Amino acid sequence: MWRDPIVEEIRRNREAYAARFNYDIKAICRAAREQQETSGREMVSLSPRPVTTTVKTDRQPVGS
Repeated sequence: MWRDPIVEEIRRNREAYAARFNYDIKAICRAAREQQETSGREMVSLSPRPVTTTVKTDRQPVGS
């Protein structure tokens, strides 16, 4: 099986990053927020998109 070296590198980096925080998702998120705040970049928050649903049915209308 062929392995993509870029994907392998990303996985290694992800594993090392998680290990730095003892695999604690709250600590990882806290660090990400701190990094955002100290980056000096403007953060943009977008409004959520409205949820749209489509109902598909195989039934024929009554009287057809």
